[in-house]
Formats: sequence, C-alpha cells, structure tokens
Amino acid sequence: MKPLVNKIVCIGAGYVGGPTMAVIADRCPDIDVTVLDLNEARIAAWNSEELPIYEPGLAAVVSRARGRNLRFVGQPEGAAHVAAADAVFISVNTPTKTEGEGAGKASDLRYVESCAHFIAAHATGHTIVIEKSTMPVRAANRIKSILASARPGVTFDILSNPEFLAEGTAIRDLEQPDRVLIGGERPEAIQALAAVYTRWVPAARVLSTGLWSAELSKLVANAFLAQRVSSINSISALCEVTGADVEEVAEVVGTDSRIGPKFLRASVGFGGSCFQKDLLSLIYISESYGLTEVAAYWQQVVDLNQWQKRRFADLIAAPIADDAGSLRGRRIAILGFAFKKDTNDVRETPAIDVCRRLLARGASLIVHDYKVTAEAVSAELGARGVEFALSPEEALKDVAAVAVLTEWPAYATLDWGRLSARLKPRTVVFDGRNILDAAAVRRAGLFLRCIGKGAPHDR
Repeated sequence: MKPLVNKIVCIGAGYVGGPTMAVIADRCPDIDVTVLDLNEARIAAWNSEELPIYEPGLAAVVSRARGRNLRFVGQPEGAAHVAAADAVFISVNTPTKTEGEGAGKASDLRYVESCAHFIAAHATGHTIVIEKSTMPVRAANRIKSILASARPGVTFDILSNPEFLAEGTAIRDLEQPDRVLIGGERPEAIQALAAVYTRWVPAARVLSTGLWSAELSKLVANAFLAQRVSSINSISALCEVTGADVEEVAEVVGTDSRIGPKFLRASVGFGGSCFQKDLLSLIYISESYGLTEVAAYWQQVVDLNQWQKRRFADLIAAPIADDAGSLRGRRIAILGFAFKKDTNDVRETPAIDVCRRLLARGASLIVHDYKVTAEAVSAELGARGVEFALSPEEALKDVAAVAVLTEWPAYATLDWGRLSARLKPRTVVFDGRNILDAAAVRRAGLFLRCIGKGAPHDR
C-alpha cells in the first residue's frame, strides 16, 4: 500500500522549518501542518504578528495559513501530533562540533538525534521521517538506529529532502524552486513526498536520488557556491593592486556560458549558517576517508574567506591608525550587520570578524542595521566599545571612517552630500559590497575605497 501524506509535523521552527512549512500549508490547504519547537518564546512569536525571523513575503504566507491548516506548538503538545503524523520533518540546527572527535569541522548531530528519539517514542503505525536539516553523508544510519527502538509494529521510511533556500529570497525559492531533491531507498516513500511538492512545483523539477547522494548533494552545492565567492574575492585583491575593476572582470567572466554570472560579486566575505558549516563538514568527511588532498582543496576556500575579512578590516584601519597601529580614540561607523540583505540573520556574518578585529585594535564602533537588533549585535560583540544607532545618520556622527558591510538597498541611495556635514573632510568610506554611488560619495568630499577596485589615483 502506498503511503499518503495528509498530516505533517516539522520539528524545528527556525529559518528553514518555519518558512518551508508555511509554504506547504499555504499551497496544500487540505494537508494539516504542525510546527513543533522546544523554544517557547519562538513558538509564541510565530503565533504573533511579530514573527521571529524576517523574510520578504513570509508574513503574508503565514497569515493565510495559520489558524486554518498551519499551527505552531511547543513540545508538550508535540507528542500527540507526532503520533498522528504521516510524515515528520527534522529541521533543527546541525552546527559544527565544538568538542570531541571532529571538533571544529564535523557536524554536531545531537539535536537531530534528540528528534529521532522523540519520534521513536511517540510515532504510531507507519511514519515517513524526512531529513530537512543539512546532514553529513550517511547520517541517516544514525537516525535508523534510533528509530529501531520504537515500539513493535511501528515502522519508518527515511528520506533526505535538503533545503536549497537563500535567505532573503526563501519564499520565492520555496514557491518557485530550481529543484526539489528527495533521496531515499523505497520508491513509494519518495513518491508520497513528491506528491506533496508537485501540488505546485512542476514534476520535472522534483528530482529523486539515493539517500546518500541526496545528503551529499546539499554539502557539495553549498561548497561550489562558496568556492565561487572565495574565487572572485581572491581576484578582488589582485584588482585592487593592479588598478583593474573586479566588477568589470566578473562581468566578462560571467558572460562565459560555462561559468555564468551568479555568485561572482566580490564582497567582504560570505556568511550565513550554511556555507562555512557545510564546507567544514565536507572537509571532515574527506579527511575521514583519507582524502587529504580533497580536504585541503576545500579548506583553502574557507581560509580565503577568513583572509578576505581580515584584509578588509586592515584596509579600514590603515589610513586612520596611529603610528603604532592603534585605533584607540577612532570611531568607526558600521553600516549593516546581517550577513546579507533581506534577513535579520547574523550567523557567521562577515561583520562579526571585521568588527572584532577593529575592536581588538582599540576602535569604537557605531553599528546600524535595518533588521538586526541591538541585542543581536551585543550578543556577538559585547557592549564594550560598541554602540547601536537607529539610523545611518546617527551612526555617521563624528566618525573617522565608514564601512558598508551589508548590501541593504537603502545604503545605496544615501544622500552623501547631506550626510557629509556630519563627517570630517576626506573621511574614508569603505564599501564592502560595491553598492555605493562612487561619484556621489567623492563629490561630497569623501574618500572611497571599494572591494576589488584600486584607489582613484591608482586607476
């Protein structure tokens, strides 16, 4: 008998689980969708008008489905929903391990294993268990071993259904995905989940593979994207010293149909919850199988990203440091703290490393971001030497330098002629995203340095 999916539970109400389940509920009003999370404050936020994450279009999708076929519940209610579920998604964090074997590289699966124990304890009948979290290859074996402890007569299929979302465009990515990947061992289970997605996704975009291929494909996809960012960032340094323009170089390279233009924008570095974590996981897996050259290759992508952040911080410091290299007494405006526009996510944001390096040299920072809160900034940088501004204008008062670290569109349209009254003549503006109107900044009497572009006198 082919399994049918009429009731879905998702364990984990974070950046992946919440939006994914909201879109499924919105597009499939006859499917009952429950999102479960241990964090009571997060669940309360999902049930309010102030959602815990910012994502364009998310509030409207949640509003349409919540109270109809979409609900957000805490763990006490979760057991009954798991018992009634046809399919349970595991969508919890898989951070890099900080201790034990593989610390610093391997994925920490403790939260995934906790979910598996919860499912084994409460599932009834036959349940499809779906890996939505990013997993190291063959992680499904650990889930299988835990589910084997379930009561007699309770059976499971395990599928890998990795997410390929980009924060800032997650709703669009869910509603119009490039592909949906489902990996598994039993065709009937794959088809049951595929039948949910094909309610709105063309069948040709729903791909099926073996379980291990699906798990590995997510890591490799992120590794390839991160590699492109680090590749163009390595060229940005060369452009700066030769007088070439990295945007012009990227445009030429991107017209090659074998390469394409995506992910060829030079910047202060990549961030977010996925790229570095997934690269480190891929490196650890390669090392585990004795593939040291493969591990070293991907390690260089991580190392280049770290170098780019250090390089940008030192670029900011160079013209304003004293003879001893100290930034003590220097105030620096930081415009943007999220790792990219259209999100309030600060996980692995390049701003953290840039700011910490400047603080270590004695600088005082005034941080502004359109969606990141002062509490989130303080959690990453501490309170000492850090202020939070409510507007760009407030951040720019009496500073020695300005650094743009997030590509919020509003920064690109700032009136530098008006703002220059708050700044000292020839204050240096460092554009870490290449979004500013260079001519407007320079007309305002300010000095501009951009990633991958030499100073005007060098060009």
